[in-house]
Amino acid sequence: MFSSSAKAYTDAEGRFFIDRPGTYFGPILDYLRSERLPTHHIPEVYREAQFYEIKPLVKLLEDTPQIFGEQVARRQFLLRVPGYSENLELMVRLARAEAVAARSSAVLVCAVRTEEDAVLCADALRVLEAEKRSVVKFGPWKAAPQVKDLLDCVKMDITAQGYQVHYEQFSERTLRAKHFGYFYTFVFIWW
Repeated sequence: MFSSSAKAYTDAEGRFFIDRPGTYFGPILDYLRSERLPTHHIPEVYREAQFYEIKPLVKLLEDTPQIFGEQVARRQFLLRVPGYSENLELMVRLARAEAVAARSSAVLVCAVRTEEDAVLCADALRVLEAEKRSVVKFGPWKAAPQVKDLLDCVKMDITAQGYQVHYEQFSERTLRAKHFGYFYTFVFIWW
């Protein structure tokens, strides 16, 4: 960081100025002093270690279960779900549009793991479309995780954006019982 060609910022007395909160710098400093791996706030310390370009610490943290699970397992799964990021944005836009003067809003989600599931729920999607109901569809995907794993990822990623959300199984008389397993309602709580 200090040996690169980029100009490091110094104050009037020549001290280096790093515009970062010091909240997670303590564990980094402990590592630099004793090579002791942090045990708390691993994701936050990992992001700071990346910022400071402390490659040995970054590598060690990437081997911890928290970072490995996020960086390798979960992220690789989500890369196999077509349109995942775009669908998250769509869900938030739909929830916000419905939230006017309401305590909560609901977004209907269809999650299909396989091509066969997609075929089975196509009729239900047409019924909902005819009723002018918006549905955000996830899948199919080519990975081992199940629908519940995807739903948990969606909830986790929307919560990480600062929204309070939960999901529940969707049930409505207009859909046949065999289709209920593909549809879920994500409820956004606004106040």
